[in-house]
Amino acid sequence: MLNLKLQEVQGLNEIRQGIKESIDPVTGSLTYPIYQTSAYRMPDGEKYRYSRESNPTVEELGRIISMLENTSSSTAFSSGMGAITTTLLTMLRPGMRLLVTRDCFARTFRFATEFLRQYGITVTVSEPGNENIMALAPDADVIFLESISNPVLRVYDIPAISQIASEHGGKLLVDSTLATPVNQRPHDQGAVIVIHSLSKFMSGHNDVIGGSASGDPDAITSIDSFRRTLGTSMDPNTAYLTIRGLKTLGVRMRRINDAAMELAGEFQDNPYFGTVRYPGLESHPDSGVARKLLSGFGGIISFDIRKGMSSPREFMAKLRIIEPANTLGGVNTTISHPATMSHRSLSPDERKKVGFSESTFRLSVGLEDPAVILDDLINALSIP
Repeated sequence: MLNLKLQEVQGLNEIRQGIKESIDPVTGSLTYPIYQTSAYRMPDGEKYRYSRESNPTVEELGRIISMLENTSSSTAFSSGMGAITTTLLTMLRPGMRLLVTRDCFARTFRFATEFLRQYGITVTVSEPGNENIMALAPDADVIFLESISNPVLRVYDIPAISQIASEHGGKLLVDSTLATPVNQRPHDQGAVIVIHSLSKFMSGHNDVIGGSASGDPDAITSIDSFRRTLGTSMDPNTAYLTIRGLKTLGVRMRRINDAAMELAGEFQDNPYFGTVRYPGLESHPDSGVARKLLSGFGGIISFDIRKGMSSPREFMAKLRIIEPANTLGGVNTTISHPATMSHRSLSPDERKKVGFSESTFRLSVGLEDPAVILDDLINALSIP
């Protein structure tokens, strides 16, 4: 545990250094301004013409994300799905082979297996687990996975998978939304592109929708060019709010990591809960990989309820502190029921293959006292 704490401190110091904003050269403002404009005076500037293409506030956000992820370049999008779809459409061509994991976000899975297949992409689905994806990796041109998957929280061995991909001419793309750069930097571990839903932990206040892609300049330049064409562009006010949220990312994630670890341990010892999924627990199937690659285990706990639940909707209605919501990563604790919310498009058989059921819930731990969160859950399960 001592080594883990030292890693956390080092990571937080890097986060604090990385989010230093640019100072406005005209006024000296400590907060980078919102350039709320659709266009720019011509012909004075060649870089800035139209805000769908380039906007200074959005570019400042990209600069900060690159520093956090330790990449050379980043670009921002109107949503996390905008980042995923634009990146995959840029990297793939008809006849190429894409490998995705079954335990990724349902909308990502549907885009790959239904939309991309219509355009001549061969899409192979890996069942959850490192051994499964590593067995299929040699045959893929592009591999897409979540560093910590949603909602079953499998932790993927990015260095090992990226090495296999590289040896066979493939490229690894990683959605690191659940980890955040506080807990993991996939590009340092071999990923070509790192994607975030900025709506979640990165912005942290449930008030923006945005996404990002980070990597080396050549790849990001191509993705950014396609972003301009597709129109999946972020607006400057969203960029400003995301920058504001990133200022507290390190502090928030330290608190959330500690609270989630405490709660996961409590859930394991409580008769109301069945299977508890959290990368920091020794019972987790990827515990060894998590301890090797992560400096913190994140704020998401997935668990099954064993007793006390009449129905998912009635259980969530009894909660008084925790908010039922189809999102995660905010300062307030939220809970969702994947089978009827984030992963409602999956059939019962598909949910079983991913590794969750009707009794599974996803808890996004916020900044409240862990005892308050636990009491709210137990009280809701205890009420007749």
